[in-house]
Amino acid sequence: MVFPAEGNNAAEIHAALATCVNIEVFGVSSTERHGKFVFERYYSDMPSISDNDFLNKLNEYIDQNNIDLIFPTHDTVVKHLTGMAGNIHCRLTVPDIYTAEITRSKIKTWELFADKDFVPKRYHGNESPFFPLFAKPDEGQGAKGAQTITDIKQLELIDAQDFLITEYLPGREFTVDCFTDKNGKLRFVSARTRERLRAGVTDRGSVIGSNPIIDSIAEEINSRLKFTGLWYFQLKEDKNNNLRLMEISARCAGTMCLSRAQGVNLPLLTVYAALGYETEILPNPYNVTLDRGLVNCYQINYKYDKVYLDFDDTVTLRGKINLSVMRYIYQCANQSKKVFLLTKHADNILQTLDKLHISQGLFSEILHISPTDSKAKVIKQKGAAGSIFIDNMFKERQEVANECHIPVFDVDQIEVLQDYRF
Repeated sequence: MVFPAEGNNAAEIHAALATCVNIEVFGVSSTERHGKFVFERYYSDMPSISDNDFLNKLNEYIDQNNIDLIFPTHDTVVKHLTGMAGNIHCRLTVPDIYTAEITRSKIKTWELFADKDFVPKRYHGNESPFFPLFAKPDEGQGAKGAQTITDIKQLELIDAQDFLITEYLPGREFTVDCFTDKNGKLRFVSARTRERLRAGVTDRGSVIGSNPIIDSIAEEINSRLKFTGLWYFQLKEDKNNNLRLMEISARCAGTMCLSRAQGVNLPLLTVYAALGYETEILPNPYNVTLDRGLVNCYQINYKYDKVYLDFDDTVTLRGKINLSVMRYIYQCANQSKKVFLLTKHADNILQTLDKLHISQGLFSEILHISPTDSKAKVIKQKGAAGSIFIDNMFKERQEVANECHIPVFDVDQIEVLQDYRF
């Protein structure tokens, strides 16, 4: 059970686990958001963790769905579930309560490592300020509430009890993904750059090679806290390019996909560690760069079980296979929707399909009509009810829409029909 099942890190856990044949993934939230478009098994009516009935409802859901493990995705949820772990009807992918409390608080984190030179210089409020300063909420994530302080007036507005106030760190920023096995041994350390950010999330970043300074910081953190499974910490360079610790987290990071791209599936390793299994790690011998944008997901309020699909410049694209359309055809097969290939292809369509290695068995029927025939009339004869039509030609779509009164789609609209849940 991924809870809450929203945000980049929930989507990363889903991507890491949903194709594992021995794992069934459930997405659970207290508020319906993007998780509905990601998780096939999705529930959005769980009470908030602050609700008096939260534990009872949580255990009801666990019992009804035979949940073995909860994967929390928010630092506050990690801390909250850790505190009630003994009363929850399944295991958790969380550290001990001490570690959860330290990693949720940036001030407590700084205090725990105050004797180490990798923490930034802190402003306590009882000495002369040294500008610029940087203030970050004691309990927060991403860039929410963080600010650079450049003068005394701005500083006076900051409550030092609620914010960690440190020297400003102007250099490069890194996130370091880590994995600690069930025996408490640090087994994996991988640092990645944060080159372009959006709302505190890395849109572009690259895995960097092994760094002995970063490795030693990871070992020090692991020796003072008690993790089981994945965790991460963030570093930033000061004005002299020395690495300084910003924060530690005991939850999955959305950009842990970069470690997975190396061949190290941290959510899966965490599941095995939480269940008490020994784990092995086999990273690939290359560095990798991530650059991401938005992926559009849609739902339409039209139910259909038949798809009439054009071939030339629809299934094909510039003489090659249109991969997005082929994905959709297989999706229809998974969902028991009938796909009728309706084409005016100039050559022998069966030979062309064979040449492109497209199985005829993907189609309920192959309707090869002459250039003068009307696709709308064929659809009417076969049955238009509960159907859609996909064709790159506007004229064909217009005729089918007018005569058959069904939704019609151009090739660029295939993304509207894609279902990414599994």
